[in-house]
Amino acid sequence: MLPVVLAIAPVFLLIFLGYGIRARDLLAEDFWEPAERLIYFALFPALLVSTLASADLGNLDIGPMAGALVAAIAVAVVALMLLRPLMGWPGPVFTSVFQGVVRQNTYIGLAVALAVFGADGLAAAAVAVAVIVPLVNLLSVTILTRYGEGGRPGWLGAVRPVVRNPLIVACALGIVLNVSGIGLPPVIGPFLEIVGRAALPLGLIAVGAGLDLTAARAAGLPVAVAGGLRLIALHAVTALACQALGVSPVAAFVAVLFNGTPASASSYILARLLGGDARLMAGIIAVQTTLSMVTLPLVLTFGLPI
Repeated sequence: MLPVVLAIAPVFLLIFLGYGIRARDLLAEDFWEPAERLIYFALFPALLVSTLASADLGNLDIGPMAGALVAAIAVAVVALMLLRPLMGWPGPVFTSVFQGVVRQNTYIGLAVALAVFGADGLAAAAVAVAVIVPLVNLLSVTILTRYGEGGRPGWLGAVRPVVRNPLIVACALGIVLNVSGIGLPPVIGPFLEIVGRAALPLGLIAVGAGLDLTAARAAGLPVAVAGGLRLIALHAVTALACQALGVSPVAAFVAVLFNGTPASASSYILARLLGGDARLMAGIIAVQTTLSMVTLPLVLTFGLPI
C-alpha cells in the first residue's frame, strides 16, 4: 500500500495547494475562470493528443478495458434509475446525484496513472478518457435534459455538447494520428508535448481552488449516497468486470482508478447551466474529493482483481 500512497500523495498536495491559494486570496478571483478555460480547451487537449498519438496502443487491452468501464457505468445508471423513485428526490437533486456517481475526475485519474506506471499508465489513462468522456457527458446531459429545471433541448441539444467537447476531439485526433501511422509531426509534436506538461499540475491546482467546503458542510443523504456509490460500489463493480473480461494489470488498475476518482469539477458547471442542483453538486464534489484521499489508496491496493 505504501508505494501507492507515496505515488498519490503529490497529486493531492497539488489540490491542497490550489485550495490554499484561493482561500488565502494569493491570486485575484478573476484569475481562476480564464485559467480553467485555458486548461480545459488548450493544455489538457494537447496532453491527450500527444499521449495518444505516440502511445503503443497494441500493448493495451483497449477492448476489455473499455468493456469493463462501460459495463460498470451501465450498472451504476440502472441502479440510480431504480433508486430515484425510492428516495423521492426532486429532479434537480437526482441530476446532481447522477453526475456525482457517473462522472470521473480526469485530472486526478491521469496524474495518478502517470505517477504509478509512468508513460504506460498515462497511455492507458488517455484511452480510458477516450472511452469514458463521451459516454458520461452524453448520459449527464441527457439526464439533466430530462430531470433538470428549465429548457428541454432534446436529443440534438444533448449530443451537440458531446461532439464539441475538446477532450473528445483531442482523443479522436490523437487516435487517428496513431492508427494512421502519422504520429506526432515535427515541431507540432514537441510543441504539444511541452504544452501538455502543464495540464496536470495546473489542472489539479484548479481542482483544489474550485472546492466549496461551505457547500460540503450542508451535506445530507444525497451526498452520502453519491459518495458511497462513486467511491465504493462503482470501483468494486469495475474490478469484477475487469476480472471477468481478463483485463491486463495496468489496464485494470487504470479502469478501477478512473471509476474510483471523485466526481469531476465540470459537473458543477453542467448543473448550473442545465438546471441541476448546483449547490448540492458543489457539496458532492468537495466531499468526494476529500474522502478520495483515503479511499483511492485503499481501492488501488486492495480492490483490484490482480
